[in-house]
Amino acid sequence: MPGTPARRRALVIAYYFPPLGLSGVQRTLKFVKYLPQYGWDVTVLTVEARGYFAHDESLLAELDGLGIDIIRTRSLDPLFFFRKRKKVAMPSGRTYRMLGWIGQALFVPDNKIGWKQHALRAARQALKERAHDVIFATAPPFTDFLIARDLKKEFGIPLLLDYRDPWLENPLHRYPTPLHRFLHHRLELGVLRYADHIVTINRRMKELTLRTAPSLSHHDVTILSQGFDPGDFDGPPPPRADARMRITHTGTFYFDRTPKYFLQALRRFFDAHPAARGAVRATFVGTTREEDRRTVEELGLGDCVEITGYLPHAECVAITRASDALWMMIGNADGMDVASTGKLYEYIAARKPILACVPEGAARQTLDASGAAFLCPPQDVDAIAAHIATLYSRFRAGTLPAPPDDFIAQFDRKRLTGDLVTLFETILHCDGFEHAPGNA
Repeated sequence: MPGTPARRRALVIAYYFPPLGLSGVQRTLKFVKYLPQYGWDVTVLTVEARGYFAHDESLLAELDGLGIDIIRTRSLDPLFFFRKRKKVAMPSGRTYRMLGWIGQALFVPDNKIGWKQHALRAARQALKERAHDVIFATAPPFTDFLIARDLKKEFGIPLLLDYRDPWLENPLHRYPTPLHRFLHHRLELGVLRYADHIVTINRRMKELTLRTAPSLSHHDVTILSQGFDPGDFDGPPPPRADARMRITHTGTFYFDRTPKYFLQALRRFFDAHPAARGAVRATFVGTTREEDRRTVEELGLGDCVEITGYLPHAECVAITRASDALWMMIGNADGMDVASTGKLYEYIAARKPILACVPEGAARQTLDASGAAFLCPPQDVDAIAAHIATLYSRFRAGTLPAPPDDFIAQFDRKRLTGDLVTLFETILHCDGFEHAPGNA
């Protein structure tokens, strides 16, 4: 059709992609979902089916009819050995830390390095068969960045890196030796040298990236926050089955993210307000550990705590929207000021008050700006109990707060995808990369 702009194509490199579930897939999935509306076709390079903590076929179904090409390859990593089991139990906090330490001792940059050669082979074939205009790689795992670097070196296609977590300064990384840290630092600097632009999810992460690579300028790194899909929040919230105040947590407990302190506070609140026991219910939606279930029973809260397990994303959002208040927790480990968990933005989109047990840092700044957050340190049981009491009082009075619409709108994933496209177009027209669509 005369005058119709030629469409461009992006290669998206993402180990974590549906039908794998959990929060690590949401950001990439939604970018891929909305890119076609901005004139960009997409090829996704990811892994074949394997065991994982959660699977959600409904997320993959969101791409039906959009013409997304998905290339799935083998990967010789720990999850490969669970491919016939599909569901993998979430390990205890102690086991999670131990496995993380072992993985970091044996693999650089991470235990997904066994995907690299399989991914490169498939990507080279795809790039030879069809021209792509931009490579977009998201991490963790940081093996994704190594794949993207090698493709950039070989094909010269503009490269944009997306940091969902920091690399060298990741608070969950425990380098066994100074040599391990040196190797990570050298790898990250090498990858950044080939990037045409870098995206991070918050300002603190941008600062860490600039500190890691002093040769980068402020303008080389753009913040594109986490967000929510407006399509997930269409229509009125689902009806409630009872009149109790529901406090909901969605997501996974791992490392030092634990419901223990919230549950202790809930028990303390009930001890101080016995009449409220039948009027307040806590719901946990997501992958839980056996130790978390034991804590519920040990505190005698089995009659007022509901654990649903992992649910399809649409059901999770429905429960969030039908709740009266939402709870989240980020641990106190060193460096967790950089954390900006994805569920925070769906909480904001649900227009509910948020009881947030978080340290100082990126997430707390966003929560404070929402005007609907009740903030306290992660392990302060007395403060959590006091906030529960306040929420209950305001629930009964009908005065629970909600974030304002203009604050919510800035985290719309469709809008954020438009910002990503602006970055794509910018790097296509800079430093010799200006070219016609399809001639990468």
